Amino acid sequence: MSKSIFAWASAAACCAAATAAMAEPVKLPVDSDDKGTVYVAPNVSSTETSAYTKGATVGVQRPDGSGSYIGTDTSTPRPTYSLGASTGGNVSLTGGVLTDGKSNNGVKAGVTIRY
Repeated sequence: MSKSIFAWASAAACCAAATAAMAEPVKLPVDSDDKGTVYVAPNVSSTETSAYTKGATVGVQRPDGSGSYIGTDTSTPRPTYSLGASTGGNVSLTGGVLTDGKSNNGVKAGVTIRY
């Protein structure tokens, strides 16, 4: 029985690590100055021989951690559009909305605590 618990715990740890690794998209800076950075975060899918994009997010990130974004995801039959923003500082509040214009609608919110 201890082997099955260990296997389950290992699988859960791997899933958590994979989720944490995928949680933050790669942001490619387009322009930067002392007020902030404009970035593009492409939604990239890959195969054995190539990579292709299925939408992207464009955003602004300021030095204090605040920012905003707008994006499109075309990896599903109906494109999904998203819009959101976050405050800066040690306790950052994040909010956003997403929709495909029909049945897939959502609101997301979160708190990030920096220490």
